[in-house]
Amino acid sequence: MNRRPRLAITLGDPAGIGPEVILKALAQESRECDVTVFGHRALLTSCYQELINQSAQDYINPERLLIFDLEHPIAFQLGHPSVKTGAASFTYVKTAIDQTLSGEFDAVVTGPIAKSVWKQAGHHYAGQTELLAECAGVKRFGMMFVARSPHTQWQLRSLLATTHIPLADVPRQLTPALLSRKLDLLLDCLARDFGLTKPRVAISGLNPHSGEQGQLGREELEWITPWVEEMRSQHPQITLDGPIPPDTMWVKPGQAWFGPGIDAAHDAYLALYHDQGLIPVKLMAFDRAVNTTIGLPFVRTSPDHGTAFDIAGQGVADATSMGAAIDLAIELVNQKHKTHSESEDSP
Repeated sequence: MNRRPRLAITLGDPAGIGPEVILKALAQESRECDVTVFGHRALLTSCYQELINQSAQDYINPERLLIFDLEHPIAFQLGHPSVKTGAASFTYVKTAIDQTLSGEFDAVVTGPIAKSVWKQAGHHYAGQTELLAECAGVKRFGMMFVARSPHTQWQLRSLLATTHIPLADVPRQLTPALLSRKLDLLLDCLARDFGLTKPRVAISGLNPHSGEQGQLGREELEWITPWVEEMRSQHPQITLDGPIPPDTMWVKPGQAWFGPGIDAAHDAYLALYHDQGLIPVKLMAFDRAVNTTIGLPFVRTSPDHGTAFDIAGQGVADATSMGAAIDLAIELVNQKHKTHSESEDSP
């Protein structure tokens, strides 16, 4: 299979910075892919005119874009989300998912949405990830964050075992069965999407110093360490390290990100809860991290930032993460095509 990746890019909430960062990212450079933007042409054109009147930055003219024009344009004010903008952003992503599942596209790149406004519009999802999984009919999925260092070109990959739940609920949610599902999902993703069949994976501990032999918490002693040992026996082809104390697990990734030390870093990191995985990712790669949903039958990426309603329409939004989301989608689609082609050619 030798074709250009076909990307469906959704605007996100039109009152936020989604339209701006898309117009900036698509103007930065030509990419080996075919892009269709899901939104309103009139909305993008209006945003474009407003931006070029106040900013000297480069924006792609919407006239050059293939746009999947949805419904009638809505009345709204930049920076002021509403039920209408929430409904529109839901329609953008839902239509892009349906078109992708029907075979029209290889990947969905989603602009940022406001979950609270989705709920106001009657769409009760924890986020776009859950909608994507529901539409695709998958129960086994995960939220992984990927970023490539501009200093060393090393690629950081961090998967969250638990996501948007209160910190007090994390120890109750974590079980050997949950971690096994997440690890299997991670290994499948590394092989299929990144071509890593013998990866080195780091597993974080839960407690300070990974419990310090039960003195600071007993989860590591009672079940996390035995689980890691069992996974090593089940997956002899991988290198599995852990549970690594959470405060030191990110030292080697930091060294690989900023300078020498790539060889010592792992191919992927399994963090046990939201902030444990995302504080270091955002510290190193706030402007270029990408959220990718793994476990779907298609590629999904998204910039790792929100709607930023407070700066919408001012021409100051940073499009680096949106550009990285587009580039990662291209990379993952090409790798999936390569893996599929190799499997077909093998005897």
